[in-house]
Amino acid sequence: MKEERENIFERGEVLLFDKPVYWTSFDLVNKVRIMIRETFEMKKIKVGHAGTLDPLATGLMILCTGKATKKIEEYSGMDKEYVAEIYLGATTPSYDLETEVETSYPTGHITARLVKKTLSGFIGEQEQIPPVFSAKLVRGKRLYEYARRGIKKEAKPVKVNYREIKLIEFRMPVIKVKVLCSKGTYIRAFARDIGDALGSGAYLLSLVRTAIGPFRIEEAMNLEKFDFFLKQLKQKENYFV
Repeated sequence: MKEERENIFERGEVLLFDKPVYWTSFDLVNKVRIMIRETFEMKKIKVGHAGTLDPLATGLMILCTGKATKKIEEYSGMDKEYVAEIYLGATTPSYDLETEVETSYPTGHITARLVKKTLSGFIGEQEQIPPVFSAKLVRGKRLYEYARRGIKKEAKPVKVNYREIKLIEFRMPVIKVKVLCSKGTYIRAFARDIGDALGSGAYLLSLVRTAIGPFRIEEAMNLEKFDFFLKQLKQKENYFV
């Protein structure tokens, strides 16, 4: 009787990816699933992610395959690190570039010193209202479903924790900030709140997730590298365990 062996992706792999801009988190998961299935002629393979990234964001995503999908909750609960560019002096309905600027505000009063002082006031536990353009569920529907139909729905505030916030660059009207925060923090909402605190309005210009717990973006691969890895693995025929 032939011994049944498991593909290493069925046994469970933890993969680090740098998500491309404009891709949804599901797009990446689906693409990786298809690549594994087609390379090894598999009918199905479990693939899931440990933490969503908005389409306009790039950076680190943890994907788990096979039996490693049981660890998704553990990884998704880890702190996240981001580098965000925030535009001061204007607001958009989505708090980022998904929607157009709706209101502009004066910024002549803003200095690097004021920004640093304002950022320091966010350190620690805070209550944050999720963006109206988000996947947060309200009465069984995603908030963005209401927002795109012109229906105003607001989620209840959630507790988040900002472990560290550092001003990296001050180049008005744009500031670059590094943020280390707890699970469930919306950086778009953080940008909104910073704008409110500065009395200038603000929205997220760009976002890169640089770390999840101990995992760093420097360790991540893109889809081209993953494709090369899969082909090399198949040639070596050591993808069974």
